[in-house]
Amino acid sequence: MTPESIVIAGAGLAGATAARTLRAEGYAGNITIAGTEPHHPYLRPPLSKEYLLGKAGEDAVEVAPEGWYAENNVRLLLGTPVASVDPAAHTVRFADGTDQSYGALLLAPGATPRTLPIEGTGLDGVSTFRTLEDSRRLREQLAPGGRNVVLIGSGWIGMELAAAASTYGNRVTLLGLEDIPLAAAIGPELGSFFRTLHEDNGVQFRLPAAAKEITGENGKVTGVVTDAGEHLPADIVIIAVGVVPETALATAAGLEVRNGILTDASLRTSAADIFAAGDAANALHPFTGEHHRSEHWSNALNGGKVAARAMLSQDVALDVVPYFYTDQFDVSMEYSGFPSLAAKVAPVIRGSLERKEFVAFWQQEGRVVAGMNVNWPRSVKPGAQKTIKALISARTEVPAERLADETVPFDRLMPEAG
Repeated sequence: MTPESIVIAGAGLAGATAARTLRAEGYAGNITIAGTEPHHPYLRPPLSKEYLLGKAGEDAVEVAPEGWYAENNVRLLLGTPVASVDPAAHTVRFADGTDQSYGALLLAPGATPRTLPIEGTGLDGVSTFRTLEDSRRLREQLAPGGRNVVLIGSGWIGMELAAAASTYGNRVTLLGLEDIPLAAAIGPELGSFFRTLHEDNGVQFRLPAAAKEITGENGKVTGVVTDAGEHLPADIVIIAVGVVPETALATAAGLEVRNGILTDASLRTSAADIFAAGDAANALHPFTGEHHRSEHWSNALNGGKVAARAMLSQDVALDVVPYFYTDQFDVSMEYSGFPSLAAKVAPVIRGSLERKEFVAFWQQEGRVVAGMNVNWPRSVKPGAQKTIKALISARTEVPAERLADETVPFDRLMPEAG
């Protein structure tokens, strides 16, 4: 049955995409999107890349033009999130104390940046990074250049922010708990590739190292003390140590929660007529038969589409191969696949790390489970991720020698296509 009304708790990419998909599918019922931030739904990837670097304006981060919501009769409650859910009564209560019933409810509350249990996190000049406001503020701080910037966290966001800060002409030091940045995600060989890229552009590393204390004077940050006792001068400190899925709403409503809001492949939760998508959802993936929680934008985009169609009782599943990308200095990278399957597996390399132009493949039992292309030639780049995703989905064994052999056309890597 088609629900008479749909409430979407979360005004990010997943929630807004769900609303757009509902209207595209012909749904004519009431749609309400309720979000915490005062902004219309926006994309997060540009915040640490082209928007932060001043290469793109705010129109580049819009999920949809601001006028789309009113034009399509979508009620948008900004700064008024869903505060509680009553699954039995099929009602939600918003932060302003008003109630609303729903025929279907989508939970897409996103995630919150982790903080550190150390002194000094409240000093002026110290921040986490997640929102449009964070990116606006950081761009103003970094743009003049000449400042000492300390990044705490050696994951993708930390590395992207370090690249942006250095590009603006600041002195950047990055701390991380790993011996090699990004090693947990892509292994030591490729993590070392990114470390060298940053060092060649002036970024300094302290690895492995943890922040023991953030120092300050007159309420403003002055530095970071590491667990080795080194004091790093700092005008700006950014804490980028991951995020925590927003599950409080689901937990209070009695939904099953395990590293996120647990769902089946169609994004249905343990409660009738309640769905979850985006960073907070831990969804069953048909490819692996395991639950996966992804914090990348493609998961929110595709999850919003699947949740919308599932709410309309369509037979759908979130079965796409996960994808994300990064831009750092003169390197542009795209990755598709399952990091959990690729963990601790040495990649097969096609191309040259020295030339900064290559594709890496990860295999299990001869089958490709993940792949990333770095600065791949423009003539074939548009199809690179399509080929990688096809190799993963096919589950067919491909000899490593064939993957590495540049004489084999990239779009003909499947053995039967040769």
